[in-house]
Amino acid sequence: MPACTPAWGEATTGVPARLIEQAALLYAAGPSVLWMGQGFQRQCFGGNAMRAVALLPAATGNIGKYGAGFLYLNGWDTRGVDAAYLTAAHLKRGSAQTISHMDLASRLEDPATKAIVTWNNNIAVSSPEQKRLRRALERDDLLQVTLELFQTDTANYADFVLPAASFLEFDDVVMSYFDASISAQVKAIPPLGEALPNQEIFRRLAATMGLTDPELFETDADMIATLLNQAKPGLTFDALAEIGTIPHPAEPTLQFEKHDYRTPSGRIELAGSAFVGAGLPRAPFPSAEARPQGGELRLLSPASKWLMNSSFGNDPKVLKQLGEDRAFVHPEEARSRGLADGARVRLGNRTGAITLRLAVSADVPRGVVLAYKSRWTANGADGNINAVNPGKKADLAESCAVHSINVSVAPA
Repeated sequence: MPACTPAWGEATTGVPARLIEQAALLYAAGPSVLWMGQGFQRQCFGGNAMRAVALLPAATGNIGKYGAGFLYLNGWDTRGVDAAYLTAAHLKRGSAQTISHMDLASRLEDPATKAIVTWNNNIAVSSPEQKRLRRALERDDLLQVTLELFQTDTANYADFVLPAASFLEFDDVVMSYFDASISAQVKAIPPLGEALPNQEIFRRLAATMGLTDPELFETDADMIATLLNQAKPGLTFDALAEIGTIPHPAEPTLQFEKHDYRTPSGRIELAGSAFVGAGLPRAPFPSAEARPQGGELRLLSPASKWLMNSSFGNDPKVLKQLGEDRAFVHPEEARSRGLADGARVRLGNRTGAITLRLAVSADVPRGVVLAYKSRWTANGADGNINAVNPGKKADLAESCAVHSINVSVAPA
């Protein structure tokens, strides 16, 4: 678009125009593949941004040839697995309804919500509107059941904690979303104590509830056999376990080799009514969020290199590496606020506040405060970074806009 010149890009983002131009020329020369991360879309205009960037392969001819194309994440479908088989949505009576994680706190406040079951998720740590959500979890008339290995923040609010088995205690098949592969997760030991795999817990709950649908009682072995046969007919779990991990497909594939685009027109659609139906304009547009006002800073909350989301957040060795929870700002931002390196500071907005130790670093751009996500508060903290997360939604699919949060930074 004429408005989006390299000079405009520099003024808007701070990235030098010469580097923008250099990157554009390198990419267009190709062959180039775009591999989008999981943070780029987590902003107010995330859907528009992903859509615009996804058109670059077509605009530059980086499509339908080796070393080119577009990749977000590998879903199970890229290995030939039918997702409908796993979800069995046809069993739901009435229309299928989903709830955005951004609306979890308000939904749990609603008296019409009578129960919540959580597994593979530490919602009291990883959800927005943390204070509000925790108040909702304290409702006397809300039944909360958690399947867990550890006494997490969420388990602390549970009426019942059902001991879950770890990945070392049951067989499974793993299909990575960063790599085109299939792996055998082979049980190392039987489940400890009263622990059970999640799927066995659900089988027992289904039986106790008097449900009779056969899909609810399929064994692990049968499900694994079906998945492997969908992905690679004839492949058995025992054979896969002998190898460990196999690439799938075995040979490199060419994305859109036949230019068979699954669109209404069968062509690459730069604009169309389908986008309008999804809540976006017919065509992408130059988007840039307004900069924070009133002395606030934009909060960036990436994952720490010592945590896998909130997993291992109670491990003493990991906690030692994490050290004290810190907020990183540029030296000029600290100086303008009269804040010294190592001081206790309060990050706050209308949603909530959290107290952290300040770390001054020139690696952080001006206008930004960086604080890592996923800390457990069961370790004695007064909350983690989701205390200031208002649950803003991106412009597509009710996804989160966690990188569109502004906070004030002041002495604690």
